[in-house]
Amino acid sequence: MGKARGHPVRGAARTNDPPLIQSRRHPAAQERRDLARSTVHRHAERRILIYPGSRARKGLRTSHFERTVRGTAERPPRYVNLLEAAVFPERTSVGLDVHARSVLAHATDDLTGEVHTARLPAGSEVATWILALPGPIAALYEAGPTGFGLARELRAAGVRCEVAAPTKLPRPVGERVKTDARDAALLCRVLRLGEYVPVAVPDAATEAARDLVRCREDCRTDLSRSRHRLSKMLLRQRIVYADGTTWNVTHTRWLGRQRFNDSTVQWIFDEYLDQVMTINARRDRLDRRIEELASDSAWTPVVRRLCCLRGISTLTGFALAVEIGDWTRFDGNSIGAYLGLTPSERSSGKSRALGGITQTGNSHVRRLLIEAGLHHLRPYRRSPKLR
Repeated sequence: MGKARGHPVRGAARTNDPPLIQSRRHPAAQERRDLARSTVHRHAERRILIYPGSRARKGLRTSHFERTVRGTAERPPRYVNLLEAAVFPERTSVGLDVHARSVLAHATDDLTGEVHTARLPAGSEVATWILALPGPIAALYEAGPTGFGLARELRAAGVRCEVAAPTKLPRPVGERVKTDARDAALLCRVLRLGEYVPVAVPDAATEAARDLVRCREDCRTDLSRSRHRLSKMLLRQRIVYADGTTWNVTHTRWLGRQRFNDSTVQWIFDEYLDQVMTINARRDRLDRRIEELASDSAWTPVVRRLCCLRGISTLTGFALAVEIGDWTRFDGNSIGAYLGLTPSERSSGKSRALGGITQTGNSHVRRLLIEAGLHHLRPYRRSPKLR
């Protein structure tokens, strides 16, 4: 037997086994090369006979498995399962460009190559049109203001419907034409290729709870703006409150005692003050409703655990529970990237530049976590209850 040319596979254990056969003149090499051509393709994985050096002799790049699996003339090589990206299992893929009053659908039949397009009114007609296509069917549309009602409806009808993150969709940089038909075709294509980042679709109760906490967030913003307008209106009249903290009971009584000689100015002041008091009452009603849900609902256990942390109250805990939903989707690293709390980076070659946080994702949850984290800047002291 001639001496084999070649070198042992990188990463293989150093034993007393014969060296790997990589010479074309060896009698076992031709047999291995013929047997290695038998490849079985499957949907999610590929079962293939691995022979070290077979691809290297052809000038091809060897895979990780080919570099680590050992095979000798006396010992036949073994089967290795190579995991690959899942092939699109459904027959028909549907891309939906969803709007408030209409939906443009683009469907492709992978078996026959037929393309179906239609502009449908928003409503049950969309599900009826999709269910008439050859099955099995998968659909995709972008997350947006229309919510997740369409996804829940299609899933209930037996259609695999995914919702894609709009900022993660691959779009051509040089594309200067954007239409509903192009958007629907793009969604249909990325669905078949799997080149999209899915968004977790909440149930109806979770979506309603999210709307509640976001309504409270909008109320907080409106209250801040209305207070700012009132204070600046008084400043234009050279009236400044100088008796301590503003927007408490004392400050509210002081506002009620303000009088102006000009009737128009007095009317404007009353309107601004009434707006502040109305939004205050609306905020209190929302707080009471959130406390009721936090005390007796499916999110109560999570809210109670979160409230054990410093800087998190019932309002913050309930908002985190309903906005994040399934906490098992994340770990300590991925949740920071999901909320845009990781540093941005712009690196090329040997240069590496880190910037501020990316500020992507859910801005409401990011603000709550930052505000809760600011409470940890102060030193820890025992409260009167603990003393």
